[in-house]
Amino acid sequence: MRVLIVKMSSLGDVVHTLPAVTDAAAARHGELTLDWVVEEAFAPIAARHPAVHRVLPIAWRRWRRDLAGHRGDWRAFVSALRGSDYDLVLDAQGLVKSAAVTVLARGGSRVGLSWGSAREPLASLVLGRPVAVAKGGHAIDRLRQLFAEALGYAMPSHAPDFGLPRPARPNGRCLLLHGTTWPSKLWPTPFWRDLAQRAAAAGFEVVVPWGSDEERVRAGEITAGTPARVLDRLGLDALADELAAASLVVGADSGLAHLAAALGVPTVVLFGATSRALTGCRGRRVANLQSTFACSPCLSRHCRYRGPLPAWQGQPVTPACFGELPPERVWTSAQELLDADRVLHL
Repeated sequence: MRVLIVKMSSLGDVVHTLPAVTDAAAARHGELTLDWVVEEAFAPIAARHPAVHRVLPIAWRRWRRDLAGHRGDWRAFVSALRGSDYDLVLDAQGLVKSAAVTVLARGGSRVGLSWGSAREPLASLVLGRPVAVAKGGHAIDRLRQLFAEALGYAMPSHAPDFGLPRPARPNGRCLLLHGTTWPSKLWPTPFWRDLAQRAAAAGFEVVVPWGSDEERVRAGEITAGTPARVLDRLGLDALADELAAASLVVGADSGLAHLAAALGVPTVVLFGATSRALTGCRGRRVANLQSTFACSPCLSRHCRYRGPLPAWQGQPVTPACFGELPPERVWTSAQELLDADRVLHL
């Protein structure tokens, strides 16, 4: 049975889909050939799953800025997409853009989220078999249920298996993942600097990656006056290798933090504006720290709090919700996670 998965972005969404791929491959062992349409930037992660036969990169984020200028690229993608016949096309995203790809693919059956389940309900109108998946659950659980319903097996009850290999021996590095897409999710730079000092004092080689000019500047501010250093800019494939080999990762709520947790690295993730209940990182060694500030989680891209700001070492903390997640609390959580990991491997 040949199946096309349509799950294009973002990085966190791609990581969330991996356990469902593992479930499907195990439940229908030897019966499935799985291809995956994914945004070109995240194709290396989809390709790492051993059950994925072929990755079809789409560059919609780049093309949409100049559709006319990228007509040739779009035609080449459609040609590659329609070069295979699929028994089932599974829209695992529930957006209008994923629905468009679902329609273009050559498939005998189109399955995806129902009107009441999809983020953009119009996407369900192109489906031959819409699947109702209750909103409000964790994204990973919802995707595992969708795949199980689409492919006709009972959803497994065991913990998610992301199917990603990791080196046997960690390299002693602590990676600080400060970058994220929402301003409201940015943990304060002084907090990162303090945490870098604590990790270095504990014997870790502390490194700080970056992916944009803004993040490069922030990485420099975090490492200034500390033993930490800024990594050279890395592509996603190389950065995934760095994460996989790390001994500890601390991150803002971001796709990279989800990837670190999925790789089985001891990972502490910081949730202020966003909700760990809906999109908390999953993995064997992860601690999701949720602020319990009055308006947290607000699920807002920009902080709208206008009350008095909490303070840390005499300085105001913004976003205010992170006043409840100071570096000393985060480091304590990291130590507990590492201690539990050591006991696990005794």
